[in-house]
Amino acid sequence: METKSLTPREADALREIRSAVRLLGKFPSVRELMVALGYRSPRSAAVLMKELEKKGFLRRTPGGKLCLSAQGEDVGGTDTIELPVVGQARCGVPTFAEESVDEFVRVSTDLAPRDRKHFLLRAQGDSMDQAGIQPGDLVLIRVQDTAQNGDRVLALIDDEATIKEFERRGEVVILHPRSSNPEHRPIVVSENLKVQGIVVTAIPAF
Repeated sequence: METKSLTPREADALREIRSAVRLLGKFPSVRELMVALGYRSPRSAAVLMKELEKKGFLRRTPGGKLCLSAQGEDVGGTDTIELPVVGQARCGVPTFAEESVDEFVRVSTDLAPRDRKHFLLRAQGDSMDQAGIQPGDLVLIRVQDTAQNGDRVLALIDDEATIKEFERRGEVVILHPRSSNPEHRPIVVSENLKVQGIVVTAIPAF
C-alpha cells in the first residue's frame, strides 16, 4: 500500500495512537481516541482512523483488528521520558496534595515534550469520569499557573488539590465536575485558588 502525507489532525491522531500502544501496550478504541483528542463525537476519531489506514499508517491484522503498520511505527521516533507519580488528587471533594513521589513511569515525549515540565497524579473519585478520567487513572499534568475556560486543571484550594474543568467569570472561578454521578456540584471560588497545571491526558490504571 502506498503511503501518503498526513494532515495535522491525522498526525495528532497517529501520535495519540502510538503513545497508547507504547505506554499501555494496546491499541486505543475509537472512544479512547476521541477523548484523547478532545472531540465530542466518536465519529471524528473513527474517520481519522480510517484515513490513517487508507494512507498506510495503520493496518488490519488477519483477525480484522487495527494496529500500527511499520510506517506508522516509524513516524516521529520512540523517545520517552521518566516522570514522577506525585501523590494523589481527588476528582470529587478536594483533598490535601502531598508532594511525595510514589513511583516513576516512562511516558512518550509525544505526550510530555522535554521542553515542558510534567508530572503524574493518581486520580481518586468519579467527578471527572465523563471527561475521560476514571478512579485510579494516572493523570498527566503539564505544569503551568494559568488556564483557559474549558481546560481540565489541577487546582489547589487552601492547599487541597482537585481536578476539575476551569471556568472564569469575572472575579469568580468555577470548577466544574464532569460526572455521571449527580452528587457532584461545581466549586465556586474567588480567592485562594492556585492553578498547578493542565491535564494533558489520563492513562488507564495499571
